[in-house]
Amino acid sequence: MAKLIIAVVLDLADFTIGRLGIIIPGFELGFDAVLGVAAVALWGWPGLIAFWEIADPTGQADAFVPTLTLIALSQMGKGKRKRPQAD
Repeated sequence: MAKLIIAVVLDLADFTIGRLGIIIPGFELGFDAVLGVAAVALWGWPGLIAFWEIADPTGQADAFVPTLTLIALSQMGKGKRKRPQAD
């Protein structure tokens, strides 16, 4: 649950602070790279999906897709152990 909250906060930052690329050239590309590294740190290999945002030089497509939140939701419950079944 904590990783989901972190992902939502980072996506909100991407939607707001990440838009500074309009004012500061290259800022959005660097910010998307930092978010990609954060995603890999949080979820390992599945976090590599977050680097797709770098492929959009305009930054318009990734403004509408909460990538880190989607990765978090896809990974929820995968680390839980299965309970032993009663006979």
